[in-house]
Amino acid sequence: MPSCRDWESDNSVSTPQQQSPAIAGKHATGPASASTGKLAAGGLSPTSAVNEAAGNPGKGIGNGVGNNTANSTTSRGIVLFMCALVAFACYDAFAKEMVALYAPAMVNLARYIAVSIIALVWLLRVGNLRLWQPPHKSLLLLRSLSLAVVATCFMAALVTMPLAEATAIYFTAPLLMVALSPWMLGERVGRVQWAAVITGFAGMLLIVRPGHDLPFMGTLLMAISAICYALFQMLTRRLSGVVHSSMLYAWMALICLIVTLVVLMVGEAPVWPTWQGWALLLAGGFCSGAAQLLLLAAFRRVAASTLGPLNYVQLLLAVLISTFWFQRPPDGLALGGIALITAAGIYLAWPRRAAQVR
Repeated sequence: MPSCRDWESDNSVSTPQQQSPAIAGKHATGPASASTGKLAAGGLSPTSAVNEAAGNPGKGIGNGVGNNTANSTTSRGIVLFMCALVAFACYDAFAKEMVALYAPAMVNLARYIAVSIIALVWLLRVGNLRLWQPPHKSLLLLRSLSLAVVATCFMAALVTMPLAEATAIYFTAPLLMVALSPWMLGERVGRVQWAAVITGFAGMLLIVRPGHDLPFMGTLLMAISAICYALFQMLTRRLSGVVHSSMLYAWMALICLIVTLVVLMVGEAPVWPTWQGWALLLAGGFCSGAAQLLLLAAFRRVAASTLGPLNYVQLLLAVLISTFWFQRPPDGLALGGIALITAAGIYLAWPRRAAQVR
């Protein structure tokens, strides 16, 4: 699904560019400050340091080294981020193909088996398997359950929903997060930001307008998915810096796996894959898990405020895949709605705008 992403949870480090996107948007100043990048590169002589302090940064031999290092780090982070978006878009297309063959819960089961394996390896690397010890267990549980609902609803909606429209509705989650933040996070939202939220919701109405051929149940499931993902993001922000990122990831994987098993058991008897089918489904799950790790790597290198606006590239990819792979292009009004959602989301994610919201 578009991101049932846990990239907000990378909070185990303290530098701004390595914080989670949930908190880096508040505090990050970019991949590296000018002086920090240059001093770390060992390129500032005492004279250069004086020039830097005096507002003449161009006179130190090491300035170019520091800038080149920062630019290189930023470039690598952006490339990693774009690779993650492509991987997520490809997994969404893969999932839509698979739900035509297997129950949605079966596709999710393979996905979270793969993600749980990744989580176990991560916990082993950090040397902490004590899942019962982190603080704020109730919030951890609610956060993980929110994502489990997202996964369940999104995968079920893909059975009948075109990929482009489904992804567009899902991408209203950031707008919902802004709309709910005054009550759940105590943040101030200005009138211009409210206008952007309303614009995005107007775009969603163009997509789900009466008379359009979108299935009601699929649309409802996608709306529930967007709401729960907004809740997941807000809970991630509450827990960022409090619970280690590996523990957030592991709780997410375990709870989603358990919920998926329950859904699978209470539903109709599913068609079980052959071993070749399992191999294919697990490969897709590892692709999704790898995309999450790529996001974590990207946010360790680049501030969330830089990467946030690029997130909507995935929505463009969904439109292209839906049009050329599934032969289901959005109509003119739906494309207009997608454009409004994208414009509103980018406006709210833009660094200067994000600072105003907070």
